[in-house]
Amino acid sequence: MKILIVGGGGREHALAWKIHQNREVSAIYAAPGNAGIAEIAECIPLQVSDIAGLSRLAREKGIDLTIVGPELPLSLGIVDEFEAQGLAVFGPCREAVAIESSKVFAKRLMKENNIPTASYEVFSDPQKAKEYVRHIGRPLVIKADGLAAGKGVVICQQPEEALKAIELIMVKQVFGQAGKQIIIEEYLSGEEASFLAFTDGQSIIPLASSQDHKTVYDGDQGPNTGGMGAYSPAPVISEQMQQKIMAKIMAPAIEGLARLGITYRGVLYAGLMIQDNEPMLLEFNARFGDPETQAIIRRLETDLVLVIQKVLQTRLHEVRLDWRQEASTCVVLASAGYPDSYQSGKEIIGLEEAARVDGVVLFHAGTTRQEGRLLTSGGRVLGVSALGETIAESISRAYAAVAKISFEGMHYRKDIGRRALSRALPKSKVA
Repeated sequence: MKILIVGGGGREHALAWKIHQNREVSAIYAAPGNAGIAEIAECIPLQVSDIAGLSRLAREKGIDLTIVGPELPLSLGIVDEFEAQGLAVFGPCREAVAIESSKVFAKRLMKENNIPTASYEVFSDPQKAKEYVRHIGRPLVIKADGLAAGKGVVICQQPEEALKAIELIMVKQVFGQAGKQIIIEEYLSGEEASFLAFTDGQSIIPLASSQDHKTVYDGDQGPNTGGMGAYSPAPVISEQMQQKIMAKIMAPAIEGLARLGITYRGVLYAGLMIQDNEPMLLEFNARFGDPETQAIIRRLETDLVLVIQKVLQTRLHEVRLDWRQEASTCVVLASAGYPDSYQSGKEIIGLEEAARVDGVVLFHAGTTRQEGRLLTSGGRVLGVSALGETIAESISRAYAAVAKISFEGMHYRKDIGRRALSRALPKSKVA
């Protein structure tokens, strides 16, 4: 079997790492891939937005299954194009991806299906948006409607911050067309968690719980990023909480889309706020999370290719996901300046020594090789993942490996998993 992975980040390296363990897979291709993926796959220099080029590659290489990582090609209709050509591809169709590519569509879906979420208003006129902010006065969240690489959400404690966010998104258009419309919603407090599930449009099977760390600095300070680290499981997601999430959020979303004539096949990601022991939905994503995947995939014992095949065959009900009992932590190492502008081409050293730490696997994101040297080539550079008997041990191992890696300007959060430590489950409860 030949597999094509679309993407070149840490998530895609984690997927390739897992798929590489399947003995029936004879070849893995990645477009564009990265230096880490290149160790187990053939990387093809195609951009994820080049749908025609990717479909041509799949035909030329005789690809049996394509797995799409990032949201951009999904939003451009890569699944629709591949299916029209008879190519097997994993991910939701373009209509279904609107739950991520349009926050306005997603909020309306939530409202129509009684999915618990923050109250909100939609604006296409920046002046009216500013008037609303001045009138409300309390902490708010400003969201660009379209895709913004995980950075289009601004939490505003003061009206001045909200007014600045509106100016940047709608007037200065820092996210381009993604900011033509915005959502202004109430600020929710509590503890965040990430909840991912496989679905074939009929059955829904949750993955292990996880918690992302979105902001760039320790203590959840600074601007949002694509994600600075994650761990699994998230103790805040108890078995009872999982049942609530499935009943109140995941099932209503899939059923609501079906009523619109949209079959959702792929991974459905719910970004949650747990407030007063109830799940509130912050956002939907239409794909594997990054860096949640780097933490979750280390614990998955079930063959990933088998699960994906069952999704495509609408036979997901036949699948049972088995998980390692260990906990997993992933710490992201980023370039100086990220999530804003950053420099690339910095030499990375210490990876061989870091990889020798017990339980550690290194997932590459923004890396490239030039003349035998490993160099940075992105904002998020590496994901240092580690398994441990407990969450505390997995955190300790991850940071022990981080300490052995260096490149100019390297920065990372030093508090990944801190919330889990105060809630840490006994080993027998890790799930």
